[in-house]
Amino acid sequence: MIREVRNRKFPQRLDLSTPRTANATTLLAHFKRCLDNPTEDETPSKTETQNTMPNQIRTVKPGPDERSVMTESGQVLTVPTQWALLPPGDAAATRRVKAAGPYWLVKAKRGRRVISLGVWANANTIATVSQGLAAERSTDAYAKKQTSAKARREKLQSQYVHQFESAICEFLDFHNRYEALAKDLSVAIARHATPVGSGTVARTKRIPVNQRAEAAVIAWLRHQTTGYDEMAIPRIKGKRREIRRMLATKSKMLLNVYRSGKTVDPDRCILKTALDKVQRSFNKNDRD
Repeated sequence: MIREVRNRKFPQRLDLSTPRTANATTLLAHFKRCLDNPTEDETPSKTETQNTMPNQIRTVKPGPDERSVMTESGQVLTVPTQWALLPPGDAAATRRVKAAGPYWLVKAKRGRRVISLGVWANANTIATVSQGLAAERSTDAYAKKQTSAKARREKLQSQYVHQFESAICEFLDFHNRYEALAKDLSVAIARHATPVGSGTVARTKRIPVNQRAEAAVIAWLRHQTTGYDEMAIPRIKGKRREIRRMLATKSKMLLNVYRSGKTVDPDRCILKTALDKVQRSFNKNDRD
């Protein structure tokens, strides 16, 4: 009973200033009355429950309307009226808003990827952070810093492209008579796979670069030398993966012809035809 009393809130006030009410028997009687006759004040109201929600940091999904979200358990929450949505895309603003106080991070699944749809947080916090960043970004020091950062990123990207081309060449391992073809293939595949934000296997850090190069070559051959893009693949679980494995086997057999040094008629060279097609498309995009 004592434990139950400790865990219960008592809205009725008891005046302990007089000896009569300070009597132990009176106290126990008062506690018993509260236990037998709980009041509505003991249960938090709906408003009180909602008021505590903004103090929690949550990762949520989009809700049924613009100002609602859904928790992992499927509970729909209404976004507090004093909150606003900070759109994704500004990493500095997102970091500062998160550090400033409670927030709800909205994420959604797009295919196999999980993307951010923004951060719900106090509107005043978002405004303050945005104004502060705007002031910082208007200075000459910030412009100089951004120029240096851009040059550094471009240098790293150039180094990675060359590294990836070398990894592709090593995987191709063509006979000396097809050395020029291997070089052209490496440049074309790296040009397609390495751009920042391309979402290709070349941009992942989860596997070594040699495995990235192999996967990029097989993917390029699948799209450029087979009819994969025009195939009507049944929507059956595992069917697309099965077809990709089959095409990968054929692509490796094709590569083995050039690795062995066998004579290939230039007019019927599948790789040369694919390269010419890609180069024409690349030149057209440059003109546009």
